[in-house]
Amino acid sequence: MRTETPPLIRLEEYRPSDYLIDRVDLDIRLDPHATRIDATLTLRPNPAGVPAAPLTLDGDDLRLVSAELDGAPLPPDAYAATPSGLILRDPPRRPFALHLVTEVDPTANTKLMGLYRSNGVYCTQCEADGFRRITYFLDRPDVLSVYTTRIEADRADAPVLLGNGNPVETGEAGPDRHFAIWHDPHPKPAYLFALVGGRLGKVETRFTTMEGRPVTCAVYVEPGKEDRAGYALDAVIRSMAWDETAFGRAYDLDVFNVVAVSDFNMGAMENKGLNIFNDKYVLASPETATDGDYAAIEAIIAHEYFHNWSGNRVTCRDWFQLCLKEGLTVFRDQEFSSDMRSRPVHRIAEVRSLRARQFPEDAGPLRHPVRPRAYAEINNFYTATVYDKGAEIVRMLRTLIGPEAFRAGMDRYYADNDGRAATVEDFLAAFAAVTGRGLDAFARWYERPGTPRLAVTTAYDPAAARYTLRFAQSLPGGSAEPDGPPLVIPVALGLVGASGPLDGAICPDVRDGVYVLDRPEAEIVFDAVAEEPVPSLLRDFSAPVRLDLALTDAERMRLLAQDSDPFNRWQAAQDVALRLILEPDADRTEAFAAALGRFLDAEALADPAFAALVLALPSEGEAADAVPADVDPDAIHRARFDLRARLGQALRPRLESIDAALAPEAGAPYSPDAASAGRRSLRNAALDLIAAGDPRAGADRAAERLAEATNMTDRLAALGTLALIPGETREAAFAAFAARYADEPLVLDKWFAIQAQIPEPGTLDRIARLQEHPAFTLTNPNRVRALIGSFAFGNPTQFARRDGAGFARVTDTVAALDSTNPQVAARLLTAFGSWRRLEKSRGARAVEMLNGIKAIPGLSRDTADILARTLGDG
Repeated sequence: MRTETPPLIRLEEYRPSDYLIDRVDLDIRLDPHATRIDATLTLRPNPAGVPAAPLTLDGDDLRLVSAELDGAPLPPDAYAATPSGLILRDPPRRPFALHLVTEVDPTANTKLMGLYRSNGVYCTQCEADGFRRITYFLDRPDVLSVYTTRIEADRADAPVLLGNGNPVETGEAGPDRHFAIWHDPHPKPAYLFALVGGRLGKVETRFTTMEGRPVTCAVYVEPGKEDRAGYALDAVIRSMAWDETAFGRAYDLDVFNVVAVSDFNMGAMENKGLNIFNDKYVLASPETATDGDYAAIEAIIAHEYFHNWSGNRVTCRDWFQLCLKEGLTVFRDQEFSSDMRSRPVHRIAEVRSLRARQFPEDAGPLRHPVRPRAYAEINNFYTATVYDKGAEIVRMLRTLIGPEAFRAGMDRYYADNDGRAATVEDFLAAFAAVTGRGLDAFARWYERPGTPRLAVTTAYDPAAARYTLRFAQSLPGGSAEPDGPPLVIPVALGLVGASGPLDGAICPDVRDGVYVLDRPEAEIVFDAVAEEPVPSLLRDFSAPVRLDLALTDAERMRLLAQDSDPFNRWQAAQDVALRLILEPDADRTEAFAAALGRFLDAEALADPAFAALVLALPSEGEAADAVPADVDPDAIHRARFDLRARLGQALRPRLESIDAALAPEAGAPYSPDAASAGRRSLRNAALDLIAAGDPRAGADRAAERLAEATNMTDRLAALGTLALIPGETREAAFAAFAARYADEPLVLDKWFAIQAQIPEPGTLDRIARLQEHPAFTLTNPNRVRALIGSFAFGNPTQFARRDGAGFARVTDTVAALDSTNPQVAARLLTAFGSWRRLEKSRGARAVEMLNGIKAIPGLSRDTADILARTLGDG
């Protein structure tokens, strides 16, 4: 384990590798405890590197068996090898071959990085720096090599052998053993290497690319679960076709394989031609998966496939450029999902996720630029800032230059950088080249941490029919991060009158509905404005900023009723609800309920998915994020709970009517399509509000829904409603659910998660009991995330209890995991990122628990890095 204090790696200190590896030939003989890796690296000095420098290869927990140079054993004084690296002191000044034999224990690899064994299946995870746990290597993304991999294993143990690229040869390898050879013709960095060996079932189909290449597409799963892989396979085919149409990108190998494994630290990995997935993002059936699961499978399958170009064919020069592949690919998968489903509904979901995850990150001690300038442990920078805010920057770029120029810029980016390791500068240069406009000011988005604020004031002159908007942007920061030059903020906007949009208003500063703010302050004027309007700003959430705009509830309800932009209609209802949580008021609540009633009467059944989003109140986390300091989670919970109850009571007749109108026909088959999912989401939202207004009647209704449900979406929604209503009905429902799905780990994860989020003092005791459940284990990341992660990130009242017991439950888990799976431990620890904003007694308890972790000897680099940044030590 790497327990030493890691040095900071800085962007400005980047320099090319002194050596390049043109070809990698691997012979990997799989064994549960003694897998042997024969690696032949064809190297040459890098003309851009330091002449005559020693060759320093990365390693992590490796055992070197032998080393040869150009076929001859290396003398002991020619090199130095440790578990963490190998140095060749005086390498040849010409191309040469280095043959290394290492041995690893896949079964003992609980970190799930490098080569490990999961439920009898050998698999790899090499991003960001896991390949060095397989063999000594230049484990950095700017060293691209062509790989040929021979995999050998016991045939009974691993009848399926998969690698990167195309299959070349299979055959016998002695008694009861066999082999497979895979060759990837496309140079790639080591983090994209993968292999899989095990007993697996599969479903497959064929796809022909726009270039006429026939491709065999397969999804490999645990035997017996092939019937749950069909949706994932269909998502692969739709992703391939969409990427050809939307971005002109065709697939470039003869096969594309997806493998589902049960133990995986992340969601999935885009290894070239062999994507390895957490099985929760592959397996789906109506009995076991919700509508949300189907949507996530579709999005993540697409995301990893789209990496074939935005990440694989064009990779990142160094890990500071992580946003270049992840932010861009998140944007691409968001566009795909928007085309597959409802674009407005999907956009609202994207922004809710951004605000729930990235905005708090930007406001806390773990904040960092989209392109960080320094890091101690790269695994800790797979963050919402890199992924989600990175995607928003790409979206803003498209808004600024228009969709046609954006597509031309993407074509130019791929053409200029195919087969290269690129930078953010390379990305922006492609768009500058096709548009002829400088993007240096826009590039500040990649460098500035924190969420900008956009303050807007208005003035209306009825005599002149003139309306004025005044903008002021700012970026909060302490003395170490003073406000710098202004950002470029695209503000999509419109004006809304009493009867609808005021499309006749004239403003020369607004083009195609967008005003570009590139100064600290600015003023724009609209003429021919016949009535005082309500401004509709940041339509479609055109920039990731916090908007300060003083509107009355009535003005916001005008936007809900009359705006042409679905996002701002939803936002208007959210803003009123948020104010009522933070500043409860009975009269305003009554008026809000009346406005929601009118909205439901007019539109609920026309667009159920959108209506369900309008009914959903801001979360307790979102409410806490709106409080500048001294956050009291209990007070927020009580206010939100009371608002739900009052709305449920006021809207009950309408909600019951919706519930009845959207009831499925008897015997109707389940479909995960967007329209069907929307009907279910509104019906379940109606049930939840009915129960909030009348818990006794709601419990009976939810129990009935649970009993009659024919799919997991309705079943889990009913269970979630019951979870908030204490009593025998709830506990009986939990017990029956667990018995029904005792053999379904992914379904039990949902059961763990619902219970972990119950906002009651008894939840800690419940979690302690659940940790003793036969299905729970600390060795499986999904189980840990479902129970402890759901508690830490989804139950603010109990996580931040005044007595510190909630914090202790999480830190105890972090301590238990740190030595076996530091990545999961470190991610759990990020739940403490907002401790400074809690009221003082809770914040003090949080610090006490964090200091307890700090005192653990030999803390992993992953956890130590998060801890230091959270406490302000690093």
